[in-house]
Amino acid sequence: MDTAPLPDADSPAGKGKALVDDTAAAIRARILSGEIPIGAQLRQVELAEMLGVSRTPVREALRQLQAGGLIEVLPNRGAVVRVPAPWEVREAYEIRAELEGLACVRAVHAVTPDVLRELREANETVRAVSRGVRDVSGGPAPGEGSSPASSPSASPSTSANDCFHTLIHTVAGNRRLARAIKDVNEAFPRNVSALVLQDNPRHREDNIREHERIVEALAAEDAERARSEMKAHVISAGEQLARWYEQRSATVFRG
Repeated sequence: MDTAPLPDADSPAGKGKALVDDTAAAIRARILSGEIPIGAQLRQVELAEMLGVSRTPVREALRQLQAGGLIEVLPNRGAVVRVPAPWEVREAYEIRAELEGLACVRAVHAVTPDVLRELREANETVRAVSRGVRDVSGGPAPGEGSSPASSPSASPSTSANDCFHTLIHTVAGNRRLARAIKDVNEAFPRNVSALVLQDNPRHREDNIREHERIVEALAAEDAERARSEMKAHVISAGEQLARWYEQRSATVFRG
């Protein structure tokens, strides 16, 4: 079977493809951090100015992101950051729960006192930030601004929460597993998870206690308990996130 040769990296075609890929990665990162909010219009001129490129790679990058499901093109609005459907969130978090549960099983016998200390410190950061709730989201709710530069990047709460989970993935010692979890996480903007915690004080406290139980299970080298606690934690987070989208998608994002 004949296949077209891939463009040489140093050829004009190869350099053009690399620029498009880099542009798509930069836009994706801003969407996932919440810097470009869900529901925001993606104007090619603004993005080109922001990224210091011409409109051509931006246009091709948006097509790439549309094919990946991160953005969509709506009548009379053009390209916008896509609002995930609640069922998509539930399905993704069901997969994530299994993967992170496996990571806990693998991490149980590799965890050290230093790792346990870092996990507890990350959770304490989440607790401390939750006391200053106004800072948790890192900016306005998605849909409140239409400019790609209207929201700042990930909040301290989101960063600490990600650190807690990523540390377990690292200790698990399986790069393919860690990459699979990362792919699931990057299906949805991270700042929305912080907004879910901001809107629900009870969920904030539950999240912190769930982290504590995971650490306790790891410290006790109880693999099945660690798996069970992590799976319950992720499923709970996914359900809260799905409900958040259900309650707001019609009014905040669609108007």
